[in-house]
Amino acid sequence: MIEYITAGESHGPMLVGIIKNIPAGLTVDKAFIDGELSRRMLGFGRGGRMKIERDTAEFVTGVRGGKTLGSPLTAIINNRDHENWKDIMGFAATKEGMATKRVTAVRPGHADLSGAVKYGFDDARNVLERASARETAMRVCLGAVCKLYLKELGIEIYSHTVSLGGIDAAKNSDYVNINARADLDPVRCLDGKASAKMQDVIRAAAENGDTVGGVTEIVIIGCKSGIGSYVSSDRKLDGLIMREIGATQSVKAVEIGDGIRNASVLGSSVHDELFTDNGKLYRKSNRAGGLEGGMSNGEPIIIRAYCKPIPTLKQGLNTVDIESGKAVKATPERSDVCAVPAAGVVCEAAAALALTAALSDMLGGDTMDEVKARYELKRSFNG
Repeated sequence: MIEYITAGESHGPMLVGIIKNIPAGLTVDKAFIDGELSRRMLGFGRGGRMKIERDTAEFVTGVRGGKTLGSPLTAIINNRDHENWKDIMGFAATKEGMATKRVTAVRPGHADLSGAVKYGFDDARNVLERASARETAMRVCLGAVCKLYLKELGIEIYSHTVSLGGIDAAKNSDYVNINARADLDPVRCLDGKASAKMQDVIRAAAENGDTVGGVTEIVIIGCKSGIGSYVSSDRKLDGLIMREIGATQSVKAVEIGDGIRNASVLGSSVHDELFTDNGKLYRKSNRAGGLEGGMSNGEPIIIRAYCKPIPTLKQGLNTVDIESGKAVKATPERSDVCAVPAAGVVCEAAAALALTAALSDMLGGDTMDEVKARYELKRSFNG
């Protein structure tokens, strides 16, 4: 099965990612991967870090002449802002430099306090540098590699903002080129009227030193039925997807299809009935979100990630200084007012990593030609 790991701190020298078991012969389209990294930096309400970094990926192992070798791929993304943090972060950090950026006024809602307790730190800087959403840049990079794998099988992954700051977008069922349309909007919303209201909410929050959360919808198109498995919990595709998306910073809930609504109505209005037309099975609805029994069922896979407001507020929340024990305001860090639009891109990558892992488990294959041939042989209710 395809596996990955990321490493690196927010203001360290670089981010590093390793992904293994990508078959040989996959074309690593660097322009596409760098484009995905640029998409992650989109969105009204982003912070000053986006003006500093211009993320590009460099592949230092596992690729030759633009093609994967079957060996582990190692990617690096240099942190431009490290130049301003050399004495504070990394191996060469000095005692004096580290003292200038100590964090003891831990932020409610962040990893600061729990991480400091877990690892015995008296400086939460050691926690927040790794817990930071900066890590998601490398996850987007590795997820982009998986997107290239999925494209070879005719599978595409999209996202768009469906709710932000309590403003809901009109329901969308047009899944054609969602990203091309969503990326043109400041908050990646397909409903122009709702987008304008969402931007007003972000502006008001910024003026008050506050932050805004919301919901991003991830749509996966082109999956045959039968990806994943019902035989073991660790192979269930919905579990794999929810785990990867749920592990994304600020995501506090993950919904498959109409899962929330379905919990409060009768089964007769929930389950997607089957019909036949000239011997071909089809459904008139997709309330299951394309997943049944831990497997894809041939319909579009629909996931919604619910993102809490970022816990770094300029106004500062009430907290306790872990050094002095005194009541203080949380230390403000440079941060976004709203990262929901970018969260959609990150969740696309998370879904790609989960889906590629499930497909590699199902198909195996040392080369992409083998993978494509095996996928082609898989029967599906949707063609």
